[in-house]
Amino acid sequence: MIDASSTVRAQLAPHGVLSASVYLGNFLLVTGQSASGEPTGIAPDICRAIAELLGVELNLRGCKTQEEVVDSAATGQCGIALVGSDPARAQLVTFTPAYVELEATYLVPANSPIVSIAQVDQPGVRIASFFKSAYDLWLQRNLKHATLVHADSVAASNELFARENLDALAGLKTGLVTASQNIPGSRILDGQFTGIQQAIATKNSNHESIEFLSACVQELISTGLVTALIQKYRVQGLSAAPVLTHS
Repeated sequence: MIDASSTVRAQLAPHGVLSASVYLGNFLLVTGQSASGEPTGIAPDICRAIAELLGVELNLRGCKTQEEVVDSAATGQCGIALVGSDPARAQLVTFTPAYVELEATYLVPANSPIVSIAQVDQPGVRIASFFKSAYDLWLQRNLKHATLVHADSVAASNELFARENLDALAGLKTGLVTASQNIPGSRILDGQFTGIQQAIATKNSNHESIEFLSACVQELISTGLVTALIQKYRVQGLSAAPVLTHS
């Protein structure tokens, strides 16, 4: 059992309540809402588990944008925020190791000559992508030749891909499976261009809390809770992150 120090409680739950934020747009980790309107799913249940380990009540906040989630932790409005870990975001908040990983790949249209992920990053290739999503931030850093064409939501990127006859659609594999059902002949490329790591973020100055939260993540993975939540909500396209080993 992980013990939370008085310092950690003061940092994360200064009034005896842990405020935690989750991104409502992540359909893999927030899969619904309760009768009272509170978000439900893997990420909300992780927040509840952290609150239990802290020994405090939970105030769960659902955010419509990922920027809002990150900002809630950066400003200390929330003790913790659950969102995709990324170097750009890590300038604003401090992340634990991942608790789950999501596969990101491409969908290509019928009759596309592209058959592998390696063939996507070529001059003239245009990729529809949800602006500032975790996978889009990765593509912005790593693409050398292809061009990103941005939309302001996952649904909008799907529509943009079809409307503009773009060469590829970037996204989480599970979402692309759904999108492909509405685009006859489209194909999802095998493999992944990156694995999106979903982690817990907190204010940069919460040094003691990062150690506590990182230990919590390792315990939630090693005890099987993360895998059990994936099975409970019947979510495909993600897996529990590996437990970190120290040499």
